[in-house]
Amino acid sequence: MKANPAHQLVLLDIADIDRRILQADYARTHPAQGERINELAAQRQGQLRELTVLSGARDDVQAELKRVESDVALATQRRDRDAERLAATQNPKDAVALEQEIASLGRRISDLEDAELEIMARLEDAEAAVAAQQALIDETVAEGTRLTTEAKALIAAATAEGEQLARDRAALVDSVSPSLMAEYQRRVGRTAGAALLRRATCEGCRMVLSGTDLNVIRQAADDDVVSCPECGCILVRTEESGLTSSASAHAAD
Repeated sequence: MKANPAHQLVLLDIADIDRRILQADYARTHPAQGERINELAAQRQGQLRELTVLSGARDDVQAELKRVESDVALATQRRDRDAERLAATQNPKDAVALEQEIASLGRRISDLEDAELEIMARLEDAEAAVAAQQALIDETVAEGTRLTTEAKALIAAATAEGEQLARDRAALVDSVSPSLMAEYQRRVGRTAGAALLRRATCEGCRMVLSGTDLNVIRQAADDDVVSCPECGCILVRTEESGLTSSASAHAAD
């Protein structure tokens, strides 16, 4: 295949843009923060489950405390009512019975108040555990929010870069013959498409060409489209290619 050497040289710019487009597309679809964001999302789910457990335990203690407080209130009301009845009674037998019941209620109230203090201590611990778990969730959410904001900014930047590169590529494609561009497109994907031959090395696959392969390339005309014998990409020849024959020099002038 024949192609203007200047057009072949443009392929290097197109290949570089294609490489950068791939990088921009990867940055757009795989932001650096993505993995950590996913980890935080899973972590938050686990933390929320733990918060549900801790909140349930706290609610149980609160319910227990309310029951004991209600029992204390009822026992106190009964004791006070019995005290009023004792003050009003004239019957010695009734007075003894009331005194005994008041004493029993006093012990009951004392036991309930001791239990109330113990439950209040457990409630304090349970509330502290819930607060600590909520603080962990808040930290996770804050980090996730920050990373998501950073990721969105990177995605937007990569998208804008990709769009600009696409415009730059279109302008370069217009300056290359359709047949050469079609040949380049045929090779892109399985090779670099086009690469510079520099110091006898293909910059597409980084392989040093053998003397035999270099001799074949050296004998090709300037407008011949030559391929890397290793990777198959279009080899663009310049004065840096390591071809000593004047026939191999780029005919850009």
